[in-house]
Amino acid sequence: MPGDQRRQQNPRACCQCLALLGSREPCTPGPLEAFKMSMRNPLSLQALARQSLLSNPSMAISALEDLPVVLFPWFFQEVYAQGHTDVLKAMEQAWPFPCLPLGDLAWPLNWRTLNTVLDGLDLLLAKKERPSQWKLQVLDLRNEHPDIWTHGIHSMAQISCPDPLTESGGASGHSGMNEDQPLMIAIDLKMQNFLVRGDVYCDLIEWAIKRKGRVQLFSRKLHLFTSEVMELKMALHVVRLDSIQELLLEGYWAPENMHRFVPYLKQMKNLHIIKCGPSFPTNYNDSQENYRDSHMFGLHLGKVEHIKELYMEDFYFNGNLHLILERLTHLKTLSVRLFKMKPWKLRYLSQCPCIRQLKQLRLRTLFMDTFNPEPWQALLKQLAGTLEECNFTDDSLSAILPALSQCSQLCFFSFYGNHISMTALKNLLSHTARLGHLTQGIYPAPLESYPFDTPSQWNIDPERFAQVQAGLAQALIDLGTTQKVKICTNCFDLWDKCQFYSLGPDGSWVFTEEGLPGFSALPL
Repeated sequence: MPGDQRRQQNPRACCQCLALLGSREPCTPGPLEAFKMSMRNPLSLQALARQSLLSNPSMAISALEDLPVVLFPWFFQEVYAQGHTDVLKAMEQAWPFPCLPLGDLAWPLNWRTLNTVLDGLDLLLAKKERPSQWKLQVLDLRNEHPDIWTHGIHSMAQISCPDPLTESGGASGHSGMNEDQPLMIAIDLKMQNFLVRGDVYCDLIEWAIKRKGRVQLFSRKLHLFTSEVMELKMALHVVRLDSIQELLLEGYWAPENMHRFVPYLKQMKNLHIIKCGPSFPTNYNDSQENYRDSHMFGLHLGKVEHIKELYMEDFYFNGNLHLILERLTHLKTLSVRLFKMKPWKLRYLSQCPCIRQLKQLRLRTLFMDTFNPEPWQALLKQLAGTLEECNFTDDSLSAILPALSQCSQLCFFSFYGNHISMTALKNLLSHTARLGHLTQGIYPAPLESYPFDTPSQWNIDPERFAQVQAGLAQALIDLGTTQKVKICTNCFDLWDKCQFYSLGPDGSWVFTEEGLPGFSALPL
């Protein structure tokens, strides 16, 4: 009988061979070492055993119970890479560790891979009694554990059930689960149009709904972009709501939809971050109904005790922001963009208790009918962060500078997008230079940088801007400031890219194109 046939008829021998030759965790040689090895030994005995197992899926499946645990991660990678779907399903059932970090191997996750994996889980869940060799407790579809597939079985064994109270992407040495608990799938969910077939998130949610009670979704980040309230409620029933730490709301969130969503919001006990994206309500004004809904929304948010960061962009309730903020007693970061605010409401905003404890504040693109310096002064006395595209002029800037000068703990300041003259910019720099903790500032190119002193994108006059740069360089040298000053000439919100000029060590201006620094990158 030919040798190949004998090998194919004896999967146990193949596994024994692999075990003897790979009793230690397999390591991947470098390109040079691999070439030298291939020259000395074109096809090793271990390689022949691997080839034999992978050439016959049925034999590979029957060999899994004899496959050494140390070889499971390697064999799973080989099976996945070569597209052996039946073997992949069988390996899920025989997986010897509490967690299968598939997202780190198959990122980004595609529809075909997901369906293969879910079919394998169905075979596991179909068993009436949980077999003793069933180790799998968590299927992790996130890309959270860099290089885990090359770190060996000890690292693989340490990944376990994510704990909503302590989970931060790291490993845990204990499972935290028992056989009566449902199988957990960890994934950062995006709930959009539930009618789209072939969408990874829609298919997973639909699959989990049909297996409610046996499967539970763990989602640290939840992105909701849907107005289908009933379908949304069905989906949330299979999500561990106490696992959600970051919530992003986008799309049409009418007050009645928000009202139906509130019971679920209350159950998100570990929610720390809320991001409210652009919404499209039917009545975008300061009506009595808006006032009432803003009050209720703030009341409900206030019941989620641990909210630390709130981001609102062109959101329905922005007009009555103070009604929301007065309920958030633990807030540390506030970012508001694209909304109208009357001066008296800005004053109320400055009086909210949470403003006094903010570490980071970003007010961007505020529209106000009239400028009143008093509420701005009151707000800046509490804290300052970024005042971007707020339609400040020379006069309005001059009115808030005394208050800005008192922000002694300010670490980062952004003022780009405001239209001020060279004289006003120098005056602003002279004030911020006195702030000892300020390490970085972003400022607009002054009006003198543009033709006819009229700012617009793509309209910087090279000759005029060169004169501006020379004047600013000398001013910064005279001030002796330690902050890193960046002059922003263009900003493209769609791509989150801005064009900056910063002064180099040799006194020349250096051009860069980069995104605006996010709050997570800034010092507290």
